[in-house]
Amino acid sequence: MPINMPRETLITVQKRDMPYNFQMPQMEMAEVHYSMVYIISGDRRVITPYEQFDAHAGDITSMPPKLYHRTFSLSNQPYSSFLIKLSEDFAKTFIAEMGAELWTYVFEQKHFTFDADTSHIIEAILQDMFEIYESSSPHKNMLLKGAFYRLAVLMRDKDQSTDVLLFKSILSGEIMEAMYYIEQHYDENILIGDVSDMIGFSGGHFSRLFSSQVGIPFSRYLINVRIRHAKELLINTDMSISDIALSTGFNSGDYMSACFGKYEGMTPTTFRHMSRQNMKV
Repeated sequence: MPINMPRETLITVQKRDMPYNFQMPQMEMAEVHYSMVYIISGDRRVITPYEQFDAHAGDITSMPPKLYHRTFSLSNQPYSSFLIKLSEDFAKTFIAEMGAELWTYVFEQKHFTFDADTSHIIEAILQDMFEIYESSSPHKNMLLKGAFYRLAVLMRDKDQSTDVLLFKSILSGEIMEAMYYIEQHYDENILIGDVSDMIGFSGGHFSRLFSSQVGIPFSRYLINVRIRHAKELLINTDMSISDIALSTGFNSGDYMSACFGKYEGMTPTTFRHMSRQNMKV
């Protein structure tokens, strides 16, 4: 369970540096406070019962109270972030002064991406907030409140996020555990029977439940995860297609190429070339 805010505190600001492979050990929720994370470096996948999204350096994620969620690493980049926690009393004040629509937007959307210039501005705001929070200024609360108000307006006006995957129905705990297992073992020979046994379901029941909740079959979801990890290696390394296939669970370069052709409309080699050309622009 996330650590609750100190009693009578309206807002806290932390700067965290963690290993790249830091992961939440289980689904967790905050009981009474709102939370917001700005990623300084690192890549994270976030799963709630309602959606899934990937967050990277320069992004913000937000969570309201009583929403179960889990996060884990998507890369070997060090995980550094600012964490803001906001009390229910702070929320009431914000709504009274700035309006319920903006507060709802910030904590219902949950994932925000920005252009590079906006991310730099936001990071500077958060660094100021952290320094104010750590200071002994008698005006600390007022300064933090004003900075957060500015941050919320920027999030609304400059957000460019488009990649939230809404699930077909609310995910059960068992399906979220299955998705987490896939993320940890995608490079292995995963069989649907192994995953269904792990969560205590028959293979047939698990297959139907997964498709009905996630909206795509288990096999397609597994391929999507493997393709995503293969893309990271294609862009960021000079590994051969065969070695990348073996590192991401495809077993052969030919099979990975077939999956890329079917679901991405191009070969892995073409994807690597196009991605690297775009990075030079």
